[in-house]
Amino acid sequence: MYDTEVSRCKTKTGASWCFSLCSYILLLSSLSDLLKILARIITIGIPKGGVGKTTTAVNLAASFAAFERRTLLIDADPFGACSMSLGFTPEKTRGGLYEVFNFVYSMTQVIHRTELAFLDFVPANVRTPQHEDRLMRLSENRTMLRNVLRQMLPHYDYIIIDTPPFLRGLATNALSCSDSVLIPMKSGHFSLEAVDKLFRHLDWVRDTANKSLQIEGILQTMYEPHLKVTEITDRELQLRYRKYLLRTVIPKNTHLTEASFYGKPAILFNATSRGTLAYMELAREMMGRHAAASAQAGMAAEAIQGAGPA
Repeated sequence: MYDTEVSRCKTKTGASWCFSLCSYILLLSSLSDLLKILARIITIGIPKGGVGKTTTAVNLAASFAAFERRTLLIDADPFGACSMSLGFTPEKTRGGLYEVFNFVYSMTQVIHRTELAFLDFVPANVRTPQHEDRLMRLSENRTMLRNVLRQMLPHYDYIIIDTPPFLRGLATNALSCSDSVLIPMKSGHFSLEAVDKLFRHLDWVRDTANKSLQIEGILQTMYEPHLKVTEITDRELQLRYRKYLLRTVIPKNTHLTEASFYGKPAILFNATSRGTLAYMELAREMMGRHAAASAQAGMAAEAIQGAGPA
């Protein structure tokens, strides 16, 4: 690639060639720095309810924050379960995604601080059926979320987006601006079918809106290892999606459910519960992967830069 660019530049005038080559080198040398300073956007999504999307979004974001990663959690589900899970009642909410999409507030104006120092939150703030209908219509513009998040990228390490249990509208909007999608699923035939449906949708999103969208992994939630349905699901996942399976699994754990009643992420409700520790391990696994990928990209950029002109 480097030699090709040099050859192309040599057909121009000396000044133009020098400028083009310097610009190319500058782009390569800044690649690793950009990877370090811009937030990674991760959508939590699957077209099925009851599989732990919101639980995963809230507790993964809280776990990143516990590791002192600057994290922004965005509730893109009109139901607003993330707000409830973090204790943000309507009285405590001063605007959210609904107001941002309607150009009433900017993104920075609807950021809410949480009990965790490194975790910020943007609620959906959809209070009426009319609001939900309008938000869904506005979200048909697939660039909406991408545009409003652009200014936030330098200020966070991770941006986590919780999505509704369907693919059109807000879910597609989130996928269109994300670096990757994390797929939580509970053991069962319907969950497997939902994963199949999501993978087909991801192909369409890549073709039409976000060609660089990656699959973060498939996360098994509410995991009960001794059940027959779990055995069947594990076998099917190994056959169809082995390379996407995350090492960490989230066990079925009552503390994860109880924590939402108190408006807290699990780590602030019971820091030593099996569910809390599993999400901490998930965050550790994902951060390790991201660090390795960033290091590899940085070394590749430095190797190309170090080669110098032929």
